[in-house]
Amino acid sequence: MLTLIVPGLIWTRQALADLTYDLPLPAFTTLLGKGRLRQCPPQDAAASLAEAFGLAAPLPAAALRRLALREHPGEADWLCLDPVRLRFEQRSVIVDDPQGLALTDEEAVALAVSLAPTFAGLGQLEVISPQCWNLRLAASAPTFQGLAEAVGRSASPLPLDAAYAAWRHAINEAQMQLHAHPVNQAREAAGQPQVNSLWPWGGGCLPRFGNRVGTHPHDMLWSADPLALGIARLLQIDFAALPDRFTRADARAPLALFDALESPARVGDALNWRDELARFEADWLAPALDALRRGRLDALRLLAPGDLGAAELHISRRDLWKFWRKPRALAELAPP
Repeated sequence: MLTLIVPGLIWTRQALADLTYDLPLPAFTTLLGKGRLRQCPPQDAAASLAEAFGLAAPLPAAALRRLALREHPGEADWLCLDPVRLRFEQRSVIVDDPQGLALTDEEAVALAVSLAPTFAGLGQLEVISPQCWNLRLAASAPTFQGLAEAVGRSASPLPLDAAYAAWRHAINEAQMQLHAHPVNQAREAAGQPQVNSLWPWGGGCLPRFGNRVGTHPHDMLWSADPLALGIARLLQIDFAALPDRFTRADARAPLALFDALESPARVGDALNWRDELARFEADWLAPALDALRRGRLDALRLLAPGDLGAAELHISRRDLWKFWRKPRALAELAPP
């Protein structure tokens, strides 16, 4: 069975109807019509990954991506502390997609070295990759909003509870340091976006599995996302970058994280979203449907996590013979 996790697929029902009314999506509408569709409560991509692999949510993102990109995080508690750009839009402060910063290794290290003393009372700061910074916590930390949930949205201030006081102080001080940092001054002169804050999220320690390793339902993970790769390393399964298109793999039950729709959905970039949906249809769903018809694939499971609601579609080869089931519009993925 092929499992596809596709964040960013679900909009409101009317928006989906408007966005896709003139898009040719024969494979997708056929699969929706023949398969069994289930509406689910809202969840994000990380929660879908956790569910697919039998892990507890929320996932300890910092520990998992350290496992993926650096080395084993040990038994320590870790927290993501990622560089971000906050921008003013009307009366709101919007969190931009961190990938848009395109920081170099040298820039990230220079910024982190300057900011490390500010967070020394909370933990040890390290750069995992230019966009992924971790803090090895000196003590337990409160819960923070996930960065993926915040991107493209209005940033909420940290709560006024005493548990967040040290974090509010450190982040405010870091923002002042970043404003005057030579790296940001050089980026501004070059017309590049500046790093003006840090975003804490994804805390926790690495889960222990013991004899459970190797008992999960998937034997291959296709993704370049550090969190997903950390899961693969943790569970000792094969992983690789997402292929350009689906072809029948040697894996018995591969799982693919197709996340190209997520960023345009969050920022409301309808044109880019439509282009990515057309690519998903042509490169993944059409070949998967063909593999089902030819008996090269026994089943397909599609998980569509989203803030408004989530959906799960399951279709087996046997379902294709149900001639009375007609194609369904993509809008039916959305919650009623």
